[in-house]
Amino acid sequence: MHFTRKIVSVLSLGAAVVLAAPVTADAANPAAARTHAQANVACARGFVCIYPDMDFRGQPYVKRASDGSVSHLPDYIRSNGSSVINNSSRTARVYQNDNYGGRRVCVGRNGGSIQDLRSYQLNDTTHSLRNNDTACGG
Repeated sequence: MHFTRKIVSVLSLGAAVVLAAPVTADAANPAAARTHAQANVACARGFVCIYPDMDFRGQPYVKRASDGSVSHLPDYIRSNGSSVINNSSRTARVYQNDNYGGRRVCVGRNGGSIQDLRSYQLNDTTHSLRNNDTACGG
């Protein structure tokens, strides 16, 4: 009887591990993988979400874009942002320094995302966020 309990425990643990496995990118189709990852992320329409981990994982900082910009991000995400989703009709710029200074990256409107800020030398250096109507590149 004790043996049966161990098997059930191992099976339960195994199921939990499979369910908790992160979504990974498909090298053959990265756009589909990004869309799939976005579908599994709770970033509501009208909001910008900055995640502490790459691939939109972890508890995000969530900001309604229409409420304006943030010159000094809260401590829990400040210097910790690793990925961003912008589900608003405004552009979102993430900055390396407070008060919108230093390196920055623009995340496009309506579902724009960056799953790894290392590509922009901004991983774990997020300090401010500017939401506005100026197009990326403008």
